[in-house]
Amino acid sequence: MQEITTTQVFYDADGLNMVAHLARPLGEGTWPAVLIGHDGVGLDDYQRSRADNLATHGYIALAMDFHGGQTFFGRPEAMLARTLPLLSDEGRMLTIGRIALDILLATPNVDINRLFALGYGAGSHIVLELAKTGTPFKAIAVVHPSLPKPDANAWRNVNSTILLCTGSEDPICTPNQLLEFGHALQDAGVDWSVNIYGGAKHAFWARPTNSDGSPVEGLTHVQATVPGIGYHPKHTERAWRAVLDLFVEELK
Repeated sequence: MQEITTTQVFYDADGLNMVAHLARPLGEGTWPAVLIGHDGVGLDDYQRSRADNLATHGYIALAMDFHGGQTFFGRPEAMLARTLPLLSDEGRMLTIGRIALDILLATPNVDINRLFALGYGAGSHIVLELAKTGTPFKAIAVVHPSLPKPDANAWRNVNSTILLCTGSEDPICTPNQLLEFGHALQDAGVDWSVNIYGGAKHAFWARPTNSDGSPVEGLTHVQATVPGIGYHPKHTERAWRAVLDLFVEELK
């Protein structure tokens, strides 16, 4: 495992002052890079920890921000009011994603030929829109994603390997939605796969917390959420191993 360093990255996008999280290995040489899109709740400690974990495995990882430093734990109405209009506007998503991607690619020691993406929820949609419009990700992993329309024509020039993950009990991102999107990728000649995690709900990686961020024992959220959210620690670890395995496979 690599020793790492982390820093906040401040930049402007979508009329907001964004606060991203950059993690990178210490040491010389060039490193593959990963762009991370957080879910609709906001850039939280879990996605920051994913960047840190990737850095220990030898990646430079930027966890973008698209809520201007805000998180919406316990405020589902405010989260939906911010996120739903964004997801309906491809131009806004692309602008947000490209600004963050440019920051990642300008980071010293990034190998621009070994570029990956990881998305959760709404952040998945952003990285998929980037891929659809020509960003040469070697592989993309998305977890309980928001998906573009399943249009094969939009993906015919995409060479990324794509992993789609969701829970069997997710009412927001259902297995059937992933399969429909996957079949569109297949028609376009894209290499894709789906992981369905039995018994898992939406955002199954999100550990329940109190309003101050301290963890709650058990699996049930005590703060207000949208329906269908549930924590599943075993599948959280399984999904993360699947992401790491995908990236290692593509590096070979």
